Amino acid sequence: MRFCTTEHVHELLLAVALVTGVAALPAPAPAQDFPPDVTRGKAVYARHCLSCHGTGGWGDGPDAAALRVPPANFHRFKSFLKSDEELLRTIEHGIVFSPMHSWQGQLTETERQDALAYIRLLVQQGR
Repeated sequence: MRFCTTEHVHELLLAVALVTGVAALPAPAPAQDFPPDVTRGKAVYARHCLSCHGTGGWGDGPDAAALRVPPANFHRFKSFLKSDEELLRTIEHGIVFSPMHSWQGQLTETERQDALAYIRLLVQQGR
């Protein structure tokens, strides 16, 4: 049994294009070719997250004291252990009965991933 590789698929598409006279479309680049951008993530964080989570991600932003449910402190072990998927799901859908609302429709998937990369950097640096 022979498996097709990405290279074989590209060759097949080119052959079909040559035979049919239809231009072959380039295959979309896989997601891993575009790693999250920490610099963009810092800007997203400053615009949308800092007021509650604070400059360093400690949950001590200027709006935090007025919230009934305190914002997440990303340096806590509980937050640190969450997978990227869990944190992205939280950013996308929010948390019920808390001030953490859904950012779906307000932030793109790329912006959410960039913000997460910046949050991970904050925790790593201990700021």
